[in-house]
Amino acid sequence: MIAVITGDIINSRNEPADKWLSNLKKILASVNSTPKYWEIYRGDSFQLQTTPEAALLTCIRIKASIKQINGLDVRLAIGIGEKNFDAEKITESNGEVFINSGYAFDHLLKKQSIAIKSPWKDIDDEFNVSIPLALLTMDYWTANSAEFVSVSIENPESTQKDLGILLNISQAGISKRGKRSGFEEIIKFEQHYRQKINEKINQP
Repeated sequence: MIAVITGDIINSRNEPADKWLSNLKKILASVNSTPKYWEIYRGDSFQLQTTPEAALLTCIRIKASIKQINGLDVRLAIGIGEKNFDAEKITESNGEVFINSGYAFDHLLKKQSIAIKSPWKDIDDEFNVSIPLALLTMDYWTANSAEFVSVSIENPESTQKDLGILLNISQAGISKRGKRSGFEEIIKFEQHYRQKINEKINQP
């Protein structure tokens, strides 16, 4: 059982590719190697293989990375399932997981930038309702909020003082950015997702 994330960059034509492409490549490469497990194609579309448990956090990381560039955002679809054919390029592989990821991507609602399709209806029902609630915060991250989220996820053991040094702002500023970004609540939501997926994968 694996996860495949299908995505594309919203408003990519409004900015030169060199402004966002390096951010995207850095995140994708940190999750998995290339080209077997991730690929950017058609200019601003991409696919990435990861684990079902890590899929939502990976989406949050990608969104936070891209939203550091004003005016840009990303659409992301999580598919969970089996891979039947493992090609040298992810875009040439196939199986249930790719069907689910493509279905979720094709059925993204106009104002919903993240969705999931898995083998479990109750998981899909729960998270395709709760993800849009989290997006009420994430869709409105400023570049500063997105940067805070990125740095906080990449440095999970860091204190507010440590984060302040990394971002070159005061501890009070870190606290404000944390509240504005909804970081604590979003991480709690991600942990809930991870727990639910783990329960499904490990059930008898």
